[in-house]
Amino acid sequence: MAATQKEAPEPQDAVAYFGSEVRHAREHAGMTQAQLAKEARYERPYVSRMENGSLLASEAFADTCDRVFQTSGHFARLRRRVSRQGHPEWFIPYLLLEEQASKILDFSAYLVMGILQTAEYAEALYRASHPRDSDATITEKVKARLQRRGIFERPAPPLLWMVLDEGCLRRQVGGREVMRQQLDHLLVQAQNPNIVLQVLPFDSGAPAAGEPFTLLTSVDDASPPVLYTEMMGIGHVIDSAPVVGTSTEQYERLRADALSPEKTLWLLADAIREYSR
Repeated sequence: MAATQKEAPEPQDAVAYFGSEVRHAREHAGMTQAQLAKEARYERPYVSRMENGSLLASEAFADTCDRVFQTSGHFARLRRRVSRQGHPEWFIPYLLLEEQASKILDFSAYLVMGILQTAEYAEALYRASHPRDSDATITEKVKARLQRRGIFERPAPPLLWMVLDEGCLRRQVGGREVMRQQLDHLLVQAQNPNIVLQVLPFDSGAPAAGEPFTLLTSVDDASPPVLYTEMMGIGHVIDSAPVVGTSTEQYERLRADALSPEKTLWLLADAIREYSR
């Protein structure tokens, strides 16, 4: 009896499924990863990571797939559906804004912003806030959060400017080792030219704002910035010009009171050494 051909394993999650669909379409079209990358104006490693399920493709990449493979919007629709899995419905409006942003200004008052969290830090937060969730549910939520980093893989990534209260460095989420890894991750990410970090130290006095918030500017420069806030598990997108204007002023004051990006790196390094003891 002739040996049967071994089939590729089934994708384990939605992101991997999207990647496998792209791979099947690419192979059917007789294209290499390098050729598809050239069509989409990405690097070949991006296509490789996307196809193996470690990265969710950008909207622009999905649109390129529809154009190249002539699939009438299939990949764009599939990507929209996949991108929402693992996130609560109330968070979807923010995700759409984040994906289309050219500039993100964030003030993290208590916890590190989700897009710069490590898997271990995010898991500790989810287990604390959702103690009844299964391990599988927690894993899906963590992976969905990490997939948001994909915006920095775009040909024109957004500028992320984050001001963190010093408490974000001192609150031991998940324990000392998890915090050491998280701060080390921040230190590495701060080397990215599209990411600027500043710590608001305890000795800077009363902060200009007491709650976390994010200001997002769209790639469409004609659109004014919008404000995003969260409270008790509910997100709010606010486009009121007076409210956005007040929040922008608060952010500028926070940024002025914070340590410089260079001194922030020194403080991060000191905190890492403390957690390593």
